[in-house]
Amino acid sequence: MKTQRIDHVGINVNDLAAAKAFFLDFGFEVQWEGDMSGELLENVVALRDAKTSVIMIGLPDGQMNLELIKYHTPTDKRDIQQPLANTLGIRHIAFVVDDIEATVANLKKKGVEIFSEIQIYEDTYKLCYIRGPEGIILELAEQIK
Repeated sequence: MKTQRIDHVGINVNDLAAAKAFFLDFGFEVQWEGDMSGELLENVVALRDAKTSVIMIGLPDGQMNLELIKYHTPTDKRDIQQPLANTLGIRHIAFVVDDIEATVANLKKKGVEIFSEIQIYEDTYKLCYIRGPEGIILELAEQIK
């Protein structure tokens, strides 16, 4: 077996419009939007009565795709999770940015939660964790040249 690449990362959200706006601001572009339901979806996700709205977004260079998913049914009865960086499971998505200082300053103005000030890792990367929509942890990284 040989894996070719990661196709996309799926992110379940309650507020699809807010999540879309957040990632479009990061430079993503909408590739597809639509609603999904029916037997195929139910069989793939193993949920009865599954009805979703989906927005597939990607970076212009095709390097990264995100699938933003709003489940209309069945709904998750729990509140939005606010995991910590050490919570088990898939925990964050890392984005390489051109100017981490400007990106973080812009996000602070918009009220985005910043975990820490920008840190330098072994003179190779500037790093910072933020919390995006629906509690998603994002790592910002700028390569030091």
